[in-house]
Amino acid sequence: MLYSGIPSLSVPMVRIITVTGSGIIEVAPNYAQLQIEVRTEGNEVQQTQAENAQVMNEVILSLLALNIPRENIQTAAFNIFPQYDFIEGKQVFRGYEVTNAITVKIVDIEKAGLVIDTAVASGANSVSSIQFGLDNPEIVYQQALQLALQNAQINAQTIAQTMKIALFPQPISIVEEHQQNLPERYKTLSMASSQMGTPIEQGEISVSATVTVKFQY
Repeated sequence: MLYSGIPSLSVPMVRIITVTGSGIIEVAPNYAQLQIEVRTEGNEVQQTQAENAQVMNEVILSLLALNIPRENIQTAAFNIFPQYDFIEGKQVFRGYEVTNAITVKIVDIEKAGLVIDTAVASGANSVSSIQFGLDNPEIVYQQALQLALQNAQINAQTIAQTMKIALFPQPISIVEEHQQNLPERYKTLSMASSQMGTPIEQGEISVSATVTVKFQY
């Protein structure tokens, strides 16, 4: 049986604006990290390893003399590889290469050039990279997140004013995108001797945050 006199119930349509907000904070790094290597070659593996260990010990002692804490000096890699030459299509054994790499964390970034020069003078023959970073990146990220939320709100208000619609001030949904990692800034450094010292430019680090926010209107 049909009851035509009963009014139908209609569900009000929810209208939503979805906006994206972003925030970026530029800050100076508060530490630098270097990877310093000692490479030695020889015919006898034990002798080559001993020579490598002697040079690396001298490098480490020279860094400790610069008041770098021992806990800021860590072994990153240690490798022993046989070396071969190809002569007339045949593989001929040439000797061994021993590589010992350490990472050095420098909290006084202005000393980075001095650390490099000191390590090289003590026998290091490779500095493969320099990386700048922050000890507490989460604090800076929270500042970037605040800017991202403010930016999303401004974007929504701009759309509402342009379209002449009434926007509910409180968002109905906020989605934080994954944190953008701090950029790793590497520089390949030449081991050519220089009386002026190795110049190091730290620059700034960008920390960014992104949010997706939905508003009802």
